[in-house]
Amino acid sequence: MAGKARIGVLGAGLMGHGIAQVFALAGHEVAIYDPLAASLDQVKARIIANLRDLGDDETAVERVKPCADLAPAVREADYVVEAAPENLDLKRKLFAETETYVRPDTILASNTSVIPITAIMQDLRGRERALGTHWWNPPYLVPLVEVIGTQWTSPATIDFTMRLHAAAGKKPAHVKKDVAGFIGNRLQHALWREAVSLVENGICDAETVDTVIKAAFGRRLAVLGPLENADLVGTDLTLAIHKTVLPAIDSRPGPSPYLESLVAEGKLGFKAGEGFRKWTPEAQAALRAKVVQHLKKARADDV
Repeated sequence: MAGKARIGVLGAGLMGHGIAQVFALAGHEVAIYDPLAASLDQVKARIIANLRDLGDDETAVERVKPCADLAPAVREADYVVEAAPENLDLKRKLFAETETYVRPDTILASNTSVIPITAIMQDLRGRERALGTHWWNPPYLVPLVEVIGTQWTSPATIDFTMRLHAAAGKKPAHVKKDVAGFIGNRLQHALWREAVSLVENGICDAETVDTVIKAAFGRRLAVLGPLENADLVGTDLTLAIHKTVLPAIDSRPGPSPYLESLVAEGKLGFKAGEGFRKWTPEAQAALRAKVVQHLKKARADDV
């Protein structure tokens, strides 16, 4: 993409500050809005800490302008991305207000993990310039951004968004139909559903599920996607396997009763010290650090 864009980021939390960091590092001027003063007050310090940790240009933070009011954050923007909490009504309200301040040609994007973009953008006047961009956490370490169009999104809006993110060093993936969960989370949670089912049915415990994935096909997923693997072994073998295994795989349309029971019992994972497994503060910290180090190494290998 030629030239630099003026970016508006709505939300200075976990995802918003990381998205602002990526665009600022790519040379764009970024205005970031958040109604919570505490989040806004911390945003530049968080970005500087990230840039320093990654060895990136710390002066990029000078291109980030915190805004306590929505209008000045978006009025001159070429592209606005919302990174508010995963709440449909909140996102709808935020875009309705944003549309009153932006230019008619400003692109409006929602960063949501699973909510259909159609549901978020359906009441806008300029629906042709609205779409979804699903970033993965942390935004400055995970390269993928899913770009989701709706039935109203113009080809020009998709094209601009794909080029904008590619130029910022991301790997944009075009999601051609607006479906709940898009591509990545549909694949991820299909795996999670079967993982929960294996534990629920006493086939193995939670630690074993994670070990099998990490010590087997998880090792090659970064370089060998599932359909590449199917072609590698042969579609005929893949078909034969599916005829045997698919009828035995969990296909319930709703959540697992076992998962529902964990939540009902207050076993909420890290935040409660127990979920599928028990987690001490030390074990939590160690796993978080291991994930970050793995992602940082993968980022360095990509350069």
